[in-house]
Amino acid sequence: MTFEWLRTAEWLHAQRIASYLRLIAVLNLAAVVLLVATSQRGIDANGFLLGTDFISFWTASRLSHLGSSAYDVAAHVALQRQTYAPPASYTAFFYPPPFLLYCWPLGWLDYFPALALWLGVTGAGYTLAVRAWLGRLPWWAIAAFPPVLITITHGQSSFLLAGLLGGGVWLVAQGRSTLGGILFGLAVFKPQFGVLLPMVLLASREWRALLAAALTALALALAATAVLGVHIWGEWWAVTGAAQAAMANGSVSFAKLQSLFAALRLLGVPISAAYTAQFALTCGIAAILARLAWRRGFTLELGAATLAGTVLATPFVLDYDLVLLAFPIALLAVRPSQPWERSAAAVSFITPMFARSLAAWTGAALMVPVGIWLFAVLVRRAAAPVPSNLAANLANGGRSKD
Repeated sequence: MTFEWLRTAEWLHAQRIASYLRLIAVLNLAAVVLLVATSQRGIDANGFLLGTDFISFWTASRLSHLGSSAYDVAAHVALQRQTYAPPASYTAFFYPPPFLLYCWPLGWLDYFPALALWLGVTGAGYTLAVRAWLGRLPWWAIAAFPPVLITITHGQSSFLLAGLLGGGVWLVAQGRSTLGGILFGLAVFKPQFGVLLPMVLLASREWRALLAAALTALALALAATAVLGVHIWGEWWAVTGAAQAAMANGSVSFAKLQSLFAALRLLGVPISAAYTAQFALTCGIAAILARLAWRRGFTLELGAATLAGTVLATPFVLDYDLVLLAFPIALLAVRPSQPWERSAAAVSFITPMFARSLAAWTGAALMVPVGIWLFAVLVRRAAAPVPSNLAANLANGGRSKD
């Protein structure tokens, strides 16, 4: 059979995978060392400040400490210029007010210590969440995942988001619904990634997780209001229109975005048609997950499919956000493989390494079809019959409850 090697992927045995992961991890580490070693006073060879996007979070925190608003664009631009930014460059801040609570401690530190603290703390949380899915594993297994390198070099928030969502799914699947719901609520700072999870929790009748998530998100919002003032919400709302415009008109390069919307815009499809296609994809994914959740309840397999679907369901997903795919890929790596699963996991693992460059050079956005392939094999896994011994264990209270 022509595609038998891809269907079974028997050549991807454990020893070969370990060798590949070690090699990629070493290359990623070398890239970070080279980036820092060739920089001059924190400015890399291309003229960018190390951590690039982190300057948005850090200056937003500094403004909050100074009694100014993080959503005052003129003040935000001025402080970035004062720190360092090329004349035509500006890294906007569109996050909702609760995210400022996460950024708040950063403003007490200088830029580079703050960047190190941010990546260290959020990276550690992400590593703990991935290890919950994979068990004990060497550092290079995580360091090899290409979106990890992208997140580090951008100084982005993706470790924090992925750690909370991946950790929350694992906890709910283990029966620790309240703790899992708290983690979901803490992830409210990127609302575009919260489209599917509430629906899946509702359909699977995970009431405690839903309640915990809602109360945590509310508590975070109230805390932000108490610290920053009620006016902060109006200021944030005023800049959300600019965020929508930035996505629609390509201010954020469509090659960086990894959604169906961006893929179609790269091909010249009109905005309205691209949004319509994205909406149809999101609705289709939601319907599939809702049906599975209603019939099977919340399982780790369903959670993995939900996380993979979450990446596909939003028009605003960048290549560093793909660190979220570590969890569904991990599930496929540690469970017995069905046809196409091993190859889907491998392709999903490696494609983020070149997805942005390929899209910029050719207009071909590969992560969308790859993401749909990954989602499809995860849905098949989630819909598979539960082994009789596992079903009996669950019926006898095999899941612990928090």
